[in-house]
Amino acid sequence: MSARTAQFLIAAVFLILGGWSLFAPASVIELAFTEAYRDTSFINRFTIACFGSQAVLFGLMALVTRWNARSFAVFAVLLLPFFGFNYWFHYEVPVLTSIGMLDFAGNVTMLVLAIVGWRAARAEEAA
Repeated sequence: MSARTAQFLIAAVFLILGGWSLFAPASVIELAFTEAYRDTSFINRFTIACFGSQAVLFGLMALVTRWNARSFAVFAVLLLPFFGFNYWFHYEVPVLTSIGMLDFAGNVTMLVLAIVGWRAARAEEAA
């Protein structure tokens, strides 16, 4: 897999999950949050949509920039705290449902793609 393909697939994760949050925030709240934390007030829908817009923005930027090996490595390292977030808010404070753990699945996917992209970019830069 080329570095560019890995980068595009990382962007796809952001665009898919971010787009869902941006365009259907009530659905995200209903499916991703446990009942004890499920609040469909305007401010919560607005907050989820804002979160989605940030993710879509990053996804679009990932489509139009060119990452090098360092970019992939930094991205992989910066992803690591999100695994703690997923653990904490699923197991310790049960906010996220199993569907809410799509965030975890997205993070694992992006971490693997970042490693693949890093390796591919290193090879491309050495050539």
